[in-house]
Amino acid sequence: MRFWRIALTAILILAAPLARAETVEVGGDHGGLVVLYQQKWEKLAAQKVNIRIVGICASACTLLTGYFPRKDICVTPDAALGFHAGTFPFVTDALLRIYPEDIRKWIDAHGGLTFSLIWLQRPEIYKFFRKC
Repeated sequence: MRFWRIALTAILILAAPLARAETVEVGGDHGGLVVLYQQKWEKLAAQKVNIRIVGICASACTLLTGYFPRKDICVTPDAALGFHAGTFPFVTDALLRIYPEDIRKWIDAHGGLTFSLIWLQRPEIYKFFRKC
């Protein structure tokens, strides 16, 4: 009997982190240095967190779309992704390499990356991400 109690306890301890993935809320984020966002999203993706976009995610923040599986991202009605070109051409190239193919196609269909923001928001954002 004691063996089964210890075995059950071990299983519950090992399964607990898998059962409750952390959710990171993203909103009010106007971006910054691409390399810092690459490091941030890479680290969080390795931790298998879920992303809940609750407001503005612009500029380098949008790189999260290339680091997390779609099943791990949800959007609220206030979610908005703002895309624009990088300060230098090599930065723009890096952005385009990271974005998923369907996001790149959406960007191209809306004039490509320029120094003006293009916004992916409701209802169109629901074509790419599930509602929270």
